[in-house]
Amino acid sequence: MSPRLFAFAALAFLSLSSPALADCADPAEPKVTWRRCSFDGQAMAEVKLAGATLRDTTFQRATLNKADLSEADGYRTKFISATARGARFDGARLLEADFTRADLAGASFRDADLRNAKMVGASLANADFTGAKLGGTDFRHADLSGARWIDGARVCADSSIGQCN
Repeated sequence: MSPRLFAFAALAFLSLSSPALADCADPAEPKVTWRRCSFDGQAMAEVKLAGATLRDTTFQRATLNKADLSEADGYRTKFISATARGARFDGARLLEADFTRADLAGASFRDADLRNAKMVGASLANADFTGAKLGGTDFRHADLSGARWIDGARVCADSSIGQCN
């Protein structure tokens, strides 16, 4: 076999044996890879995206009520003005994610990494932050009434705006 033909055969074999990367048109399912995709304004209630890769993806004004995004990698993902009441972000990596003005009432962020995330003006009433990493997270004007704080014991007082009182 000639070296050129061998190289072509090897390349063809490798392309068949490696998994194809998902694109933005792929269906919502656990462990999907959506990078730099836009789902702005989409109705995605109860969607199952556990373990998904969502880096730099936008869900602005999307409806994600009761969605499962646990263990998702949402680095720099935008949830601006999204509605995600009762959604699960448990164990998710959400560094620098933007939840500005999002409705996240009753959402769970147990053991999530939210360092440097923006929660400006978000509704986080009754959310659960047990074990979450919050270093540098911006809670300006966010409603934290009834939220369970990172120690798992402390519950923020009613009218806790911008910080857990």
